[in-house]
Amino acid sequence: MSQGSGRTIMVVEDYDDTRLLLRQALEIKGYRVLEAINGQEAVDIANREHPDLILMDLDLPILDGISATQRIRQQAQMDGVPIVAVTAYPMSYTRVKAFAKGCDDYMAKPIDLAELEVLVTRYLPGS
Repeated sequence: MSQGSGRTIMVVEDYDDTRLLLRQALEIKGYRVLEAINGQEAVDIANREHPDLILMDLDLPILDGISATQRIRQQAQMDGVPIVAVTAYPMSYTRVKAFAKGCDDYMAKPIDLAELEVLVTRYLPGS
């Protein structure tokens, strides 16, 4: 990953270990990281902070990742912000549903840091 240049990435993940791994991998590259542990919190933070990229777990408490993605997409200021679905369920129907509901890309768990680097570089070029 290139240096973050102050760009902000929101990590939406309810498992502490996965959230910590993502946060550390992104912060070491200079990104500002926001964290949410459920879908409703993600919607609230996105509305308030306007991150440059969102990594969205799909299996979340309170409000699932698909519903959170749809609500975030309804916010005009978040229309062009890339949302990457992150899930332990890499079945094709999950991927199709994620894309249909507003996700721009898809990353399977367990997290592959090389894949994370490629995704971040794709959606935040020059950062």
